[in-house]
Amino acid sequence: MIVYIIMAIIAYLIGSINFSVIISKKVAGFDVREKGSGNAGTTNMLRAVGKKAAAVTLICDVLKGVVAIGIAIILGNIVKDINRELLIQVAGIAVVLGHTFPVFFGFKGGKGVATSLGILLLSNWQIGLICLVFGIVLIILTRMVSLGSCTAAVLFPVLTLFINDHYTVLTEGKSGSTYFIYSVILAIIVLYNHRSNIKRILSGTENKISLKK
Repeated sequence: MIVYIIMAIIAYLIGSINFSVIISKKVAGFDVREKGSGNAGTTNMLRAVGKKAAAVTLICDVLKGVVAIGIAIILGNIVKDINRELLIQVAGIAVVLGHTFPVFFGFKGGKGVATSLGILLLSNWQIGLICLVFGIVLIILTRMVSLGSCTAAVLFPVLTLFINDHYTVLTEGKSGSTYFIYSVILAIIVLYNHRSNIKRILSGTENKISLKK
């Protein structure tokens, strides 16, 4: 049990490093949470600070998920008699919660999409790429980042029921459904963080991005 607790703490602290706030203060001289939508994420960085800052934020947030899962994989290989799948799942949920409720930044963070992408790509690159491409296509078609993000989040649990290959950690004899509950929890976190966006999508008032820009 202590290993899972340690992993959860490490992952949460990694998630709590909010790069959008750090970068916006360094580059633009203000906290990005004070501008635009008030969200500490890539989309708001794009609107409030610019393309380069948004790109760096996106990469750093994705890497948070990658690093957290990477540590869980290494720890799972070192510690004997441990549920390696569960360790991955603890790390994934904790790092997204850290990103959403960062202890270093007043528990007001981002929506967890980029960090979840990092988790997905390292946990199962096939599922990660499918969700990424699906989300990007929707964003291009609708110009709504939130719609692409939410739909990709919902797609993740569905894919775990059908895809049993390419998992970085999956004990022989088990199926991808081992990750189903975990994927549902991550999807719920992302959808909860997008609750205001979902209301605007349903009412037809959601903000759209300019792809030409």
